[in-house]
Amino acid sequence: MDRTEDRSKEPKTKLVLDDGRIESIQEFISPEELYQDLIERVRKYHPSDDISMIEKAYRLADNAHQGQVRKSGEPYIIHPLCVAIILADLELDKETIVAGLLHDVVEDTVMTVEQVGEQFGTDVAFLVDGVTKLQHLHLADNSGNKTEAQLEMQAENLRKMFMAMAKDIRVIMIKLADRLHNMRTLKHMPHEKQIRIARETMDIYAPIAQRLGISKIKVELDDLSLKYLEPDVYYDLVDKIAMRKSEREKYIQGIVDEVSEHIKKAGIEAKIDGRIKHFFSIYKKMKNQHKTIDQIYDLFAVRIIVDTVKDCYAALGVIHEMYKPIPGRFKDYIAMPKANMYQSLHTTLIGSSGQPFEIQIRTYEMHRVAEYGIAAHWKYKEASDGKKVEAQEEEKLAWLRQILEWQREMSDNKEFMNMLKSDLDLFSDSVYCFTPTGDVKTLPAGSTPIDFAYSVHTAVGNKMIGARVNGKLVTIDYEIQNGDRVEILTSQNSKGPSRDWLTVVKSTQAKNKINQWFKNEVKEENITKGKDQFNTYCKARSINLGEIMKPEYQAAVMKKYGFMDWDSVLAAIGHGALKEGQIANRMQELYEKDHPKVMTNEEVLASIAENNANQAKQMRPHSKNGIVVKGIHDVAVRFSKCCSPVPGDEIVGFVTRGRGISIHRTDCINVLNLPEIERARLIEAEWEPSDTGADGEKYMAEINIFAHNRSGLLADISKTLTERNIDIQTMNTRTNKQGIATLSTSFEISSREELNQIVAKLRNIESVIDIERTTG
Repeated sequence: MDRTEDRSKEPKTKLVLDDGRIESIQEFISPEELYQDLIERVRKYHPSDDISMIEKAYRLADNAHQGQVRKSGEPYIIHPLCVAIILADLELDKETIVAGLLHDVVEDTVMTVEQVGEQFGTDVAFLVDGVTKLQHLHLADNSGNKTEAQLEMQAENLRKMFMAMAKDIRVIMIKLADRLHNMRTLKHMPHEKQIRIARETMDIYAPIAQRLGISKIKVELDDLSLKYLEPDVYYDLVDKIAMRKSEREKYIQGIVDEVSEHIKKAGIEAKIDGRIKHFFSIYKKMKNQHKTIDQIYDLFAVRIIVDTVKDCYAALGVIHEMYKPIPGRFKDYIAMPKANMYQSLHTTLIGSSGQPFEIQIRTYEMHRVAEYGIAAHWKYKEASDGKKVEAQEEEKLAWLRQILEWQREMSDNKEFMNMLKSDLDLFSDSVYCFTPTGDVKTLPAGSTPIDFAYSVHTAVGNKMIGARVNGKLVTIDYEIQNGDRVEILTSQNSKGPSRDWLTVVKSTQAKNKINQWFKNEVKEENITKGKDQFNTYCKARSINLGEIMKPEYQAAVMKKYGFMDWDSVLAAIGHGALKEGQIANRMQELYEKDHPKVMTNEEVLASIAENNANQAKQMRPHSKNGIVVKGIHDVAVRFSKCCSPVPGDEIVGFVTRGRGISIHRTDCINVLNLPEIERARLIEAEWEPSDTGADGEKYMAEINIFAHNRSGLLADISKTLTERNIDIQTMNTRTNKQGIATLSTSFEISSREELNQIVAKLRNIESVIDIERTTG
């Protein structure tokens, strides 16, 4: 075979498939080898040559754990070493590495936190103490009696308490590394313990890693949890993916080669590789979307990493020129980052073979943050002599402020991220306490036993007569502290809440429930009072109660104001939440809509015929609106709001019932869609030749502007209109999932010519795609 020909078939770019995991460490390696591996990894990223503190910590931990062995039979020191190696892979500071080596010495040996502080400083002691306290936090053992929703709520509360107790985010990093290594060696544990630890990992640790953006740890925790919780599913997935692995890799290799060539031609420096979707993510997609593995097209994706944000969008342009994008499958996480700092452009495309595939485009910095999350911002900057760079703390605080900015519009992670303060005091906004059965309750800081009672159940709050905290009786205005165990004392003889409680409680939930109790107590009285007020109003306004009190009109009112029954509407009128007039008038409007006073078609047509007969005798009329209507004079003429005609538009009149003639554009949707019987009511109309808007007459115009959403778009449009002295009447905006903004605006102008000039100006604004007039 010709060697030249053979070489041409080789891939132009060697395919690198990133599985998104931290490098795994083999079992049964000697501690000394692992220690040397740790030092090599630290030296790769840490600028300081001084590793004496790490060596001292290793020797101390090795000595403290002497004689202890793991379930696998390995010396116990292997575990802290592997935890430290994972932390080194996240490129964390030396204090965190040291705390990782020492994280079990206080728990499992005779050494105290004070002794750690004396030898390694308060920072390391603080981290070790934080990790030690978290060792006792587990899911409650009574989980078998709870519903899925209750278990999820408890897991969520434990996540929050986890964060509240940690105080320093590095404690969480050590705990995540500790859990990752424990999951890697879980096979040596009894089956029951495997299930408990895997469930705890999936419910608590993996979501925390995700919230902190540390995908390298999150991905592996998810997959290892699935392996023990759903072993059949896990191994079935492994087999199915392995079966067509080479075929998929060949397909991705072809795309990588094509993309590399075009990106290079466009003059963009980029690193292009493949990304493998992890097992748990595939399982979740198959389960949620009821798909088979063959129907999931993003098992492999192509990732393009470039130098700048500008290059990201340039590369996107190249890609969309090469392949056809699937509508609705483009996501811009650069302009709108995820809650955990993740930034990237995602687009799904159709390949030349018709097979869909995904491409992710990001900068090197975005890639670092996507992999390491908060750890990417926690890297320790030191000069070679070991001194900290002063700007380091400020950098951390700037990042936290940025996180809070991003979170303002988020609902899902809002509570979690709002706890991150610049000093990392993670529990200043909320207080976490226990029920007597061990469930965690989250309440606003400063909450009282009354808040706690209503968070348990409305009936508990209404029947409350006192409270015990940590076994001692307390007053109802006692401020609950973190970790308190609260027990509510109730009695069936309780007369219910006091109005004074409203001044004591902190939570909106408790206030609403107390107010609700008082409303219900006097509901009967309010129903009678409301009914009298409603009947009196109708009588005074000559509204026929028999006509308006139909079930369909009552249902419409109940739906509008959010009531379940008519008595609740009357009660609301009785205690003043609703006005009897607004209800009665609304029902009268509904009745009149169903029973309009109509003029028959014959009468309308007869009127038009009569006017046509008198046409010759009439002078050419004109109205104050500058409209000439064929065959009719001295009649009210008004412009329709659906299409907003302006001088210069081709127009037509429509004879309305009782409101004169409405003027429409001939391309108005309402005119085009008129039923045949109604078309006889159309009448010719035109603008007066002399009317050019020079007499100061203004007409309402309405347009829709379609544009790619961006910051400052609204300001640019407003500026353009203001510069031409245009009086904006209304402006509404909405943005779809694809990032296309639609701005509907109405304003006053004098003629179509002026409108055309304004539209031409608006078209020149950056990111505007199209402009059209509303046609009904």
